[in-house]
Amino acid sequence: MIDVLAIAAHPDDVEQTCGGTLLKMAEAGYKTGIIDLSAGDMGTRGTPEQRVAESEKAGEILRVSHRENLHFPDARLENSMAGRMTLAYKIRVLRPRTVILPYWTGRHPDHYRASEIGYEACFLAGLKKIDQYTEPHRPYKIIYSSVYANVTPSFVVDVTRHFDRRMDSLLAYRSQYGPVEEGSDLFPDEAEVRDRLASTARFYGNLIGVKYGEPYAVKETMRVDDIVTMPVRSI
Repeated sequence: MIDVLAIAAHPDDVEQTCGGTLLKMAEAGYKTGIIDLSAGDMGTRGTPEQRVAESEKAGEILRVSHRENLHFPDARLENSMAGRMTLAYKIRVLRPRTVILPYWTGRHPDHYRASEIGYEACFLAGLKKIDQYTEPHRPYKIIYSSVYANVTPSFVVDVTRHFDRRMDSLLAYRSQYGPVEEGSDLFPDEAEVRDRLASTARFYGNLIGVKYGEPYAVKETMRVDDIVTMPVRSI
């Protein structure tokens, strides 16, 4: 059983989008986990075996309690009943309270398909009769990592203390971000990757008055009980 589960289309997606938040939650005493739907087998660089091995190392850096890869077809993710049921079973076993999904629109079809599959699997996981061997469980909260979406986030998590370690987890994917000749004309080098992600995190951190931040969106209205202690200055 874990508290926070991130579901992503490919290995290294979590490290680019919500790794700082997972690390922050782990350091706060929560159990965290990651499910990668595919092994990135259609990627220009590396092999599926390399990507999965690198993801395990990255997971250790992020201090997750659980990580696994479902080996769905990369670049061909489908919101199928088989896919939803497989993921729903995992959710019933892990029983997360909070699930992090990719934002529901985006450039890469796998990302918004992962969002669809994840949401519907969370719903199915709560149906008692859908599987006789596991107990029903429906996560209390679903949040969407919106770092690559051109939208105003519902909230931003301060990951200033965790950003460098988050970058270490991403750069554990040496087949993708190391000094590899293959695809060098398509992919930025390590220094450029660091600069781009730092700039993005600085932008979102600035919105809440901190150095680095990770943005999220929710579909429901947020509740506030104490308007005197609300964070982030207005003026």
